[in-house]
Amino acid sequence: MDRKNTLKRALILAVPMMIQNGITNAVGLVDHIMVGSLGTEAMTAVSIVGQLIFVFTLAIFGGLSGPGIFTAQFYGQGSTEGVRASTRMKAIICAAITAAGIAVFLIGENALFSLYLHGESSEINSDLTVRYASEYLHIMLIGLPAMAVTQIYSTSLRETGDSIKPMFAGIVSVGADIIFNYLLIYGSLGFPQLGVRGAATATVIARYLEMGVIVLWAYAKRKNHTFIQGLWSTLRIPKEIWKKILVKTIPILCNEFLWAAGLAALTQCYSSRGLSVVAGINISNVLCNLFNVVFVALGHSVGILVGQQLGAGNFEQAKKDSFLLTIFTASLCAGLTAGLIALSGTFPQLYDTSDEVRSLASGFITITALFFPVQGILNTLYFTLRSGGKTLITFIFDSVFSWTVTLPAAIILCTLTGLPVLAVYAIVQSIDIIKITIGAVMIKKGIWINNLTGGKQ
Repeated sequence: MDRKNTLKRALILAVPMMIQNGITNAVGLVDHIMVGSLGTEAMTAVSIVGQLIFVFTLAIFGGLSGPGIFTAQFYGQGSTEGVRASTRMKAIICAAITAAGIAVFLIGENALFSLYLHGESSEINSDLTVRYASEYLHIMLIGLPAMAVTQIYSTSLRETGDSIKPMFAGIVSVGADIIFNYLLIYGSLGFPQLGVRGAATATVIARYLEMGVIVLWAYAKRKNHTFIQGLWSTLRIPKEIWKKILVKTIPILCNEFLWAAGLAALTQCYSSRGLSVVAGINISNVLCNLFNVVFVALGHSVGILVGQQLGAGNFEQAKKDSFLLTIFTASLCAGLTAGLIALSGTFPQLYDTSDEVRSLASGFITITALFFPVQGILNTLYFTLRSGGKTLITFIFDSVFSWTVTLPAAIILCTLTGLPVLAVYAIVQSIDIIKITIGAVMIKKGIWINNLTGGKQ
């Protein structure tokens, strides 16, 4: 019964996240195809900015993850005031990250764009791509504060057992995004035809609608979520709590930022083989991101469930839950592999681009699909290690490994060998098998088991 109960609780948390993220990524797919109909330059510009915004998004995710560990454990312990304190810490951290992110994007946009546009292609105009990217970025920056506020509320609600409200807010957001993309990209029904600027404007409108829904609903149901009551009556956080949270947050924040930056650097490395490679990877990512919501959501649920067990002092159950959910996630990912491979040939045909880009996209999709089970296992291992607050270990396990092993390998293969880019991509993906071995050893030794809230040890 414990196994069934664990899987049921995991799915209750994960399925709403899967639905929300799946719809969001499906809309991203539609957006990408709509923008792609404007030409390869527009598609590439939006994708480059998306890669940069992704780094910011993961910085927010990392900044919230440290306090989130405490939120889950405080909730498991039954400490409402502890949940309030960790949520206030989230707000302070997000405000700092958002201000820093906007400043970096505004000051360094040209340098950031140039990282992806040094390859050669007879079919892609670099200057036009930069112009589109700049227009798109400036509008997207307006939506970053709304994204941060949404994540503060969504993460605390999930960590206290409610994934429904964030899911509903996400559905409202993506619905608005689809409608306004259609109206503003093409100038339908009397609206102005704004192209890539229309795509950015639609996204910003959707972000603020999502923020409004999640905040208003949370307060409307504050009797069910007692931590909401009096949440902002003060920003005071007990010294012993904010110190603990900060110690755990800094490694996670650095990890998420460096991991995302590492992915951006990998894409930049592949771009040395030509701008067509960048376009092919972007098409692949749009489809693969639609599928990876399954293991991403399950990873989050692992972190929350295991964290609650640790906060309650149920260490043996935490170990059992982690192992069971890792196997379950890997099994689901094997099924996703077959689905992705089946779509690898037809999906790139939806884009108005060259045959070379379509062929590369098909290859990237197939290779990514083959390594889906590996990514699923890695995700659950990462969240298990993090649930006990061993953030320095996860920092080494994740981003340090990426920057010292994965990225150097990609640079060597791209610059010093004549291997086709798809072969390079496959070799780089296979390096993650080493991480699985390291992570499995750490999980088995139980070095992640830790109660951070001062409860039963």
